[in-house]
Amino acid sequence: MKTANLDYERAPRPAVVFGCLMPAPWLGAAAGVLLAAGPADGLPDRFAPLALAAVHMLALGMLLPVMVGALFQMMPVVAGVSVPGMRALAPFVAAAGAGMAAGLGVGLLGGEPMLLRAAAIAAAVPLLAAVLLLAAGRLVVAVDATTRTLAGIGAPLALAVLCGMALAGTLGGWWRVPVAQVLDLHVAWALGGWLAALVTGVATTVVPMFWQTRRLPAALERWLPLGHWLPLAVFSAAALVWTEVSALAHGVLLLWLAFVAALAACGLAGTLRARRRHDPLWLLWPLACASMLGAALLAGVAVAMPGVDLPLAWWSGTMALVGAGVLPVTAMLGKIVPFLAWLHLRRLLPPRARVPAMQAIIAPARQQRQAWLLLAAYLLLLAVPLAPAWLARAGGVLLAAANAWLGWQLLGALRCMRQMRKRGGLPPRHAGVDAEGGHHHG
Repeated sequence: MKTANLDYERAPRPAVVFGCLMPAPWLGAAAGVLLAAGPADGLPDRFAPLALAAVHMLALGMLLPVMVGALFQMMPVVAGVSVPGMRALAPFVAAAGAGMAAGLGVGLLGGEPMLLRAAAIAAAVPLLAAVLLLAAGRLVVAVDATTRTLAGIGAPLALAVLCGMALAGTLGGWWRVPVAQVLDLHVAWALGGWLAALVTGVATTVVPMFWQTRRLPAALERWLPLGHWLPLAVFSAAALVWTEVSALAHGVLLLWLAFVAALAACGLAGTLRARRRHDPLWLLWPLACASMLGAALLAGVAVAMPGVDLPLAWWSGTMALVGAGVLPVTAMLGKIVPFLAWLHLRRLLPPRARVPAMQAIIAPARQQRQAWLLLAAYLLLLAVPLAPAWLARAGGVLLAAANAWLGWQLLGALRCMRQMRKRGGLPPRHAGVDAEGGHHHG
């Protein structure tokens, strides 16, 4: 199967990408603090104010800036197309994510319509990012699953943001929309059209590259990303035509969930046989695949048997957002930031200058301990229905600690990069350490 060539010479300046990536873990930590300190009333219901506030803090504060920043990097490197205006927009992506998350969180918890309206206004930044991604996508030559995803990824982001703006404006008293229908569309395009499509599409390139796994079966990879977007488009049309969710909408939703489950099952099998299983962040990928599989199966049960008296929405939502969202994003941040720092130093310093290994930029042992802490938080959040108040607090504390630790590691990578720039490289006794930690002998 034909794949795109990676052209690192086209990579944007690190400041463009780092401006989106670096604040994200700290906003993920804020979501943990919110869970630990907020009112647990109504948990584990997915519409409990604390659940809605924490979900949006993670989704908008942490995941959105990382995913948009990654697209600013991947569009030129993987697809050979720069996103217009990304240098001007990049500094505002994380700030807008934080503003939306804070406005929605405080607005929902405290019933403040003005903050909900402010969140709707702040959503103009990701909406603009979606438009710019769509403009760049028109120039992408789609030759594989990743480039096909990059070519159209602006559309689901725009749909998710527009639905979110409509809901925030309604709750803020600006206008009225049919909340139930728009909410269904918002969740479908945010979790399915944006998060699931981007993670699976990008993973077909980055997971084999960093962890040396087999690619997905060609029959499945050929359907990315349309296997996500076509069923969700039919679901959206049915949801807009009929007030009540129709049999057609249920059917295409189950079809899409089956597609997601097949992708996740193949991804799980592939990552379990990865050649670089010794990598400190490798475990996050099979667990992310298992989480995506579990989320799809539980959501399918909820759609097919709506009367089941189990917290399926909490479990599937946690598996989707944390398991299939935060885990792979953490794994990629732990790889991408040291790699970009190494690449920037390699391009900036003289040819004979010594550049630190990626393992020297962020120590693998620290990455592994941070990953285990994140997994402990994930398990506690899955168990919240057993004792909502206590486990939400404990899970929130661990989630905050894990994300803050990740944020500190990324700041350490920046400090290392700046020190190397000032020194002009490593001293001779560190001779020849390359990006993967091997030694050159000359």
